[in-house]
Amino acid sequence: MRAMVLAAGLGTRLRPITFDMPKPMVPVLNRPVMEHILRLLARHGFDQTIANLHWFPELIEERFGDGSACGVSLAYSREEALLGTSGGVRNAAEFFGEGDFLVISGDALTDLDLTAMREFHESHDGIATLATKRVEDTTQFGVAITDADGRIGGFQEKPDPSEALSDLANCGIYMFRREIFDFFPAPGTSKAAKEGDPDGFADWAMDVFPRLLESDVPFYSHEIDAYWNDIGNLVELRESTVDALTGAVQVEQVGEMVEGFRSGEPAGDEGELEGPVLLGPGCEIGADVRIDGPAVIGDGAKIGAGSRLRDVIVLPGAELPERSVLIGAILGTRG
Repeated sequence: MRAMVLAAGLGTRLRPITFDMPKPMVPVLNRPVMEHILRLLARHGFDQTIANLHWFPELIEERFGDGSACGVSLAYSREEALLGTSGGVRNAAEFFGEGDFLVISGDALTDLDLTAMREFHESHDGIATLATKRVEDTTQFGVAITDADGRIGGFQEKPDPSEALSDLANCGIYMFRREIFDFFPAPGTSKAAKEGDPDGFADWAMDVFPRLLESDVPFYSHEIDAYWNDIGNLVELRESTVDALTGAVQVEQVGEMVEGFRSGEPAGDEGELEGPVLLGPGCEIGADVRIDGPAVIGDGAKIGAGSRLRDVIVLPGAELPERSVLIGAILGTRG
């Protein structure tokens, strides 16, 4: 089956990390988030994929190429100007052919059972199926209002809990029938577009889903119990990394996972690591270093002798000077 990975956003809430990399390339367990998504798609039979790109597109193209290393066939759709959450999908409409297709964020971490979602979609008469998950804090998400059968009857955008009519967060993972394109706004008429946006700009929440509601076209919520974290900020990046380290989300790692080191092993002379700690390939740990997990040391990172680290993420290629102390932090190549 065919799928689209949304990978064009600027990732502004993850700055400074995303000043020089697209958000889908931010690593969790030493793999880009987008790699986890591509491997998830492959496991569930979505082996024909396309990704829209905008911010540092060459970094994604160079990393994934034709997608074969992740088990998919991967094409790309570059956007010179951002087309919005649904405009990018319309821009790639020819890729999907006449069958149903999946749209998934390339910068959110999940181990969702996509097969179950596809089966739910195929068993209902809806033009669309939205993955939703119950949340405690509705102020961070758009929520879907549904009837007893899961049919969506409305939305609220980041409502205060006292005013929320639902706690079902829209996860940004969708199954669509081809007919969804009949409900896109005409070019240049998007309600979400701002001055300077291209004519093809369109947004699911402001343009497409309201048209489905106005036309009384059925579409449904598929409530999930799986792990889902949209990694919307640096705090959530740390949360998702800890969750991955501790097994709360099922994703693959790159590197050597350790629960503890004896003196004289890779921590260096008289060094000590207390897990869970993930050491990326080619990382260098100086003498007399102590690292207390949860922690991830990225590929090629260098930790100076005598340093003390606890609850940290050290991104690939980052360097920490000798006798540094780093607690509850994310260290990138910008320092």
